[in-house]
Amino acid sequence: MDTEGLLLSLELASGSGQGLGPDRRASLLTSLMLVKRDYRYDRVLFWGRILGLVSDYYIAQGLSEDQLAPRKTLYSLNCMEWSLLPPATEEMVAQTSVVKGRFMGDPSHEYEHTELQKVNDGEKVFEEEVVVQIKEETRLVSTIDQIDKAVSIMPRGALFKTPFGPTHVNRTFEGLSLSDAKKLSSYFHFREAIELKNKPLLEKADLDPSLDFMDSLEHDIPKGPSFQCIG
Repeated sequence: MDTEGLLLSLELASGSGQGLGPDRRASLLTSLMLVKRDYRYDRVLFWGRILGLVSDYYIAQGLSEDQLAPRKTLYSLNCMEWSLLPPATEEMVAQTSVVKGRFMGDPSHEYEHTELQKVNDGEKVFEEEVVVQIKEETRLVSTIDQIDKAVSIMPRGALFKTPFGPTHVNRTFEGLSLSDAKKLSSYFHFREAIELKNKPLLEKADLDPSLDFMDSLEHDIPKGPSFQCIG
């Protein structure tokens, strides 16, 4: 949800039963405008909320002028004070994959996981139980990254790529037509293309390089649930 239409978007989303109260909405809109100004982002998107047992995490993402540049992710526990999260790494994803269950809502909370590690003792090799501590903030970073890669999408035409490389918001985009909105080919993964690079040249010849520069959802194969419910 872009901050420019945040209140309307939150109103539309409230039909799911997970809306925000008037105070939260007002705080969210004001604080995100300050985040945009202070961090000098081109746009700030309200990513959503991850429910916790003690507190909920409110997530926002800042975008630079190049819309496909790495996004900066922030979280807040009160919709007023925001903290910047580090970028996700493969090590983080692997480390937090063993954590199950609900979030606590405390970034400093540490989960304990027992794993077997091989230990060399001279000529002998044996396995030893080691307790590994995983911070909830690390789990938060990993979870947001996995969700982004799986379901962060953009309608065709909402962004355009210039001949010089940067990707910008298409100010003339007014939404998809009813017929196009029903097609998976009208939606792209909101990230740098991965599969597009492997397409045959004949297929690429029919594409508009200013609009069709991300991976389409058309040929996606559902992999089933890859992460547990977080709320």
